[in-house]
Amino acid sequence: MFSDDEGQSWSEPCELPAALTGDRHVGKYAPDGRLFIAFRDTTHVSGTQGDWVGWVGTYADIVAGREGLYRARLMDNTKGADCAYPGLEVLPDGTFVTTTYGHWTQGEPPYIVSVRLKLSELDRHAAELGTTMTDLYVSGTDGYDTYRIPSLLVTQKGTLLAFCEGRKSGRGDSGNIDLLVKRSEDGGRTWSPQQMVWDDGGNTCGNPCPVVDRGTGTIWLTMTWNHGQDKESQIKQNTSRDTRRVFVTHSTDDGRTWAEPREITETTKRPEWRWYATGPGVGIQLQHGPWQGRLLIPCDHSLVTEDDPTGYHSHVIFSDDHGQSWQLGGSIRPAVNECQVVERSDGTLLMNMRNYDRSATTRAIATSSDGGMTWSEVRHDPVLVEPICQASLVRYDTHGQSGRDDLLFSNPAHGQSGMRRDMTVRLSRDGGATWPVERLLWHGPAAYSCLAALPEGDIACFFEAGQAHPYERIVFARFDRRWLTGQPSQP
Repeated sequence: MFSDDEGQSWSEPCELPAALTGDRHVGKYAPDGRLFIAFRDTTHVSGTQGDWVGWVGTYADIVAGREGLYRARLMDNTKGADCAYPGLEVLPDGTFVTTTYGHWTQGEPPYIVSVRLKLSELDRHAAELGTTMTDLYVSGTDGYDTYRIPSLLVTQKGTLLAFCEGRKSGRGDSGNIDLLVKRSEDGGRTWSPQQMVWDDGGNTCGNPCPVVDRGTGTIWLTMTWNHGQDKESQIKQNTSRDTRRVFVTHSTDDGRTWAEPREITETTKRPEWRWYATGPGVGIQLQHGPWQGRLLIPCDHSLVTEDDPTGYHSHVIFSDDHGQSWQLGGSIRPAVNECQVVERSDGTLLMNMRNYDRSATTRAIATSSDGGMTWSEVRHDPVLVEPICQASLVRYDTHGQSGRDDLLFSNPAHGQSGMRRDMTVRLSRDGGATWPVERLLWHGPAAYSCLAALPEGDIACFFEAGQAHPYERIVFARFDRRWLTGQPSQP
């Protein structure tokens, strides 16, 4: 509850940001106006569960439901949740002194400890080991009810392009939907105002899936269109006013301006297909074998048959002439949908797909050894649990290393259908055969995401998140490999 009149009146109770999940909170203001709150972490899924932690943020963060700057473990409580109520004082020089009781040494009785710190110390550790998060698109602002479907691309010049759909009238997938972008030329530290890429009045323009042609520097952005009054169910049942159409635009100036969208439906969609989506996420340019230079876009479509009642299939489209023309590649079925693709160092392609076969509550995968023209049978990755939702898969190439197959994967890591929460990032060092590293990035509602490997080796995740539901904002998170594979910051 909040009061802006010295406690004379109070707001209605509201839920704290997920980063403050716990109890026994005590807070003080630092000289720079930031808040430091010490408490016991009671999060169910957390590397600091039961421990004594400190949160750094602002009063405005709490009011707005934002996660704050960061949270750090103060002491590791070795016995369950037996961490007492902390005391907290701030000295004239800005030093915080906080004291509590707990089981700090394995096998020994509990005792009282005191920790002294300055926020400058925590800032330094957070910069070394932590994450930075920016609310890049916030629903209900700048003329849009909801922002959805994130896509993040690193251009040849290192510029970040953050695409999404701006939905005018609600969260739904149909209606007046525009395709937007923001640019960052400093690794995501600052961003341009949002820019319109495609607005077709009351119709639906979306599903961004860009790819960079490394030979020319041109950025190609594939997209889809449908009549604003047509819903996905109507398009699947062939009762819609129009159908789902495929378009492409491009930029030759690092994403500052975009060409008029050009329809490519005739060469990229079979006549019997109904629903259709590009990505969402990113495409790739092949680096190996006879298909080197090919631009490849992961897509999905629908075709209901007696042996496949879901009707959802995945496929790819490609260009072998630097984006001038686009063709249809191989399809994957059954019961798969939104997808992302990577190329391994041996030239094989790995497709990772949203899975509608609930006999396995994990991601579906398939491989291709001929540049995406044919695909293996669908199988399921037992580690990559999913609640039926889009996910992101990208290569993680750093420092010019060749021959390695480090992959990054992100999704809301739950096997229960509809449980879109807890954005988790995973690392594979063997081309997706195993996933030994995982880290919870966001505890709370979360849905679609798009990863990117940044030029200096850091990692970015652009994802849907919120407190009450996943579609409150699209967040840009930046972190390094040490954070992904390491432990929480400890001053």
